[in-house]
Amino acid sequence: MSSSVDGLVSGLSTSSMITQLMKVEAAPQNRLKAKVTNAQTAVTAYQTVNTKLAAFKAAADDLSQLSTWRGIKATSNSPSVTASALTGTNGAAGTTTFNVKALATSQLSTARVPSTGNIVDADTITVTVGPLDGSMQDDGVTPKDKTVTIDVSKDKSAQGVANALNAAGIGVKAALVSTGTADRVLQLSGVKTGTDNKFSVTGLGTTSTSVDLRDAAQAGNALIQIGGGNNDPSGAGYDVTSTTNTFSGLMPGVSIAVSKVEDNVTVNATGDVTGIADKFQALVDAANSTLSEISKQTAYDSATKKSSPLTGDFAVRNMSQQILSSISQGLSYQDPDWVKPDNNPNAKPDMIDFGSLAKLGISLDRSGRLNFDATKFKNSYAENQSTIQAAGIGFADQMEKMTTDMTNNVKSVITGRTSEIDRFSSQIAEWDVRLSARRLALQKQYSDLEVSLGKLKEKSSWLAGQLG
Repeated sequence: MSSSVDGLVSGLSTSSMITQLMKVEAAPQNRLKAKVTNAQTAVTAYQTVNTKLAAFKAAADDLSQLSTWRGIKATSNSPSVTASALTGTNGAAGTTTFNVKALATSQLSTARVPSTGNIVDADTITVTVGPLDGSMQDDGVTPKDKTVTIDVSKDKSAQGVANALNAAGIGVKAALVSTGTADRVLQLSGVKTGTDNKFSVTGLGTTSTSVDLRDAAQAGNALIQIGGGNNDPSGAGYDVTSTTNTFSGLMPGVSIAVSKVEDNVTVNATGDVTGIADKFQALVDAANSTLSEISKQTAYDSATKKSSPLTGDFAVRNMSQQILSSISQGLSYQDPDWVKPDNNPNAKPDMIDFGSLAKLGISLDRSGRLNFDATKFKNSYAENQSTIQAAGIGFADQMEKMTTDMTNNVKSVITGRTSEIDRFSSQIAEWDVRLSARRLALQKQYSDLEVSLGKLKEKSSWLAGQLG
């Protein structure tokens, strides 16, 4: 007689019983899974807080950079001249007036060629790109001119020569222009402008066909004149040239792009106070975003008795107090001009007590949020630029150090929690093996029970028949 685990002989729901027993057996594993879920939720919360801290740190670093405080704003009185401030610490306020006398041009050379047949006899042509004056690089040995030999043996027609020139990538582009006549025009143009980018081509022409390459436009530099230029009778003027239409050395930290020949162009460069104020605003916004995220992740609703992922984490809650205290307690920073004396290696740096951050336009409201008054900052900066700059950089440095420490602490916690999750996951996997073996054991046990009951039933039936 055959039997199954489904209780066909005993009438018991053995599958259900095994399922219930396995729930009891799996209780330790379920507790581990709950721990993993809680730990993963906490890690996500830590990562969210850390993202806000990273943005806070980046904003502080941006404000602390000297390039921020030396930033300038450049303007031009001409719509055809664009003045742009360059990044870096070399910018300086100032003004200049000049005349645009020439724009940078590239060489354009043309030659009439037959529409069919070869235009070269040799297998190669030679192209030279450079000033074409025999001048040398700064090392005094390397020529400025660059000469390249181009293979045209596969196709010596005008189109073949044009294709070979374009494929060479040497700063000269070729095109074959149809004029509506039997001949065509081989047009060669320099990729770059300026007298340093002239070119010459040798090897064109055959014994029966002359290819006369002529310049339709010559390569030239852009030219602007200050005062009367080099020919100014007073000697105060001078010329400035550029191989492109952009001049980057005329004013510190300013790039000037010209597009039209004209006179009396004025470019002004002023300190970009608005740009500095924007950096302060970005820092305040990042701080408020961090405070809001910490409050969200550590909140506890007493009405619903519902906690957040990091409600019990004192270290995270304390970050808010650190941030707010750094604002409310005022600013003291190390004197940037302090130099450690040689005779006292243990000397501590001189500290400057700047006082309330309200001088920088930063304040706290009743809700514990930071506010920034750009107008107040600009007024303070106008009164004493050097003091406000030193204080602003000192404040930004302190915020950067504070957020760096906070970020490192949070990263350490995340690393620990991640290791904990990995350990729990390994234990859960081990429990999978144990529970699988336990299920098989229970299934065998109940299957054997059904078989035994089946045999007893057969004996009972036999005895009943004998007695009958």
